[in-house]
Amino acid sequence: MGIESLDHVQLAMPRGREDEARVFYAGALGMTEIEKPEPLRAAGGCWFGAGSVRLHLGVEDSFRPARKAHPALRVRDLDESCARLATHGVEVRPDARLPGIRRVYVDDCFGNRIELIQSGDPDMHA
Repeated sequence: MGIESLDHVQLAMPRGREDEARVFYAGALGMTEIEKPEPLRAAGGCWFGAGSVRLHLGVEDSFRPARKAHPALRVRDLDESCARLATHGVEVRPDARLPGIRRVYVDDCFGNRIELIQSGDPDMHA
């Protein structure tokens, strides 16, 4: 098949709450909103990016947050990231279960779980 890379991750969100998504993903996480292509705008949701990471939020009418499944985002400075999130009122949950890996979990404004991993830590998936 020749899979080369991951293009994007999509998380679900409730209908009509795009402004809340912008506050969390652009404000708290510091991502940039990417304009959705015209044919997809009517469906709602919004897209964000940072570096090579692309994260799409798609409307799901029977929305339930992803509490276990989650994207893991590598960050340059985990302490700085946690401090930024705290200033936005986001609860940060440290996880020290993997020796040598600095990581935390946060929930987005809809309850979806997101993992943040310190860049430079060993790649546990190699």
